[in-house]
Amino acid sequence: MPSHARPKPRRVPRGLLRAGLVVSAAGAAITGGAAAASAAAPASSGSAGLQAAAPDAGAAAHGLVHAVTDSLGGAIAPIKDLQLDPLANTGVDPLANAVGTQIADFKPVSTALVTDPVTHGGALRTLPLVGPLTRILPG
Repeated sequence: MPSHARPKPRRVPRGLLRAGLVVSAAGAAITGGAAAASAAAPASSGSAGLQAAAPDAGAAAHGLVHAVTDSLGGAIAPIKDLQLDPLANTGVDPLANAVGTQIADFKPVSTALVTDPVTHGGALRTLPLVGPLTRILPG
């Protein structure tokens, strides 16, 4: 069979696969934390044992959420401080090309207001519009 007539296999988008992996890992971590909390609970008879294990499971889930938030913050913090333009503050920076003009005695207008944060070695958290939004992210 020629290659153009061969049926093409369907592929799942990579983003969907990654999202499924994250959800699976979170589910495994939550159930693993609940299993550890129930294994650590003292053995008792009747429904009192089930009621005593419930707060431990809630504390384990809270601890898991806290651990995930801390690790996510540790992973995102370097990204927020990463220099966006690797050629910033060099003589060969192609982004350092601000253009300005002035008409008569009006105030001059320039593109430097937009390009300066990036061309002077700015990071994601130092950008004028995006910087305040990065405070929402942990880290």
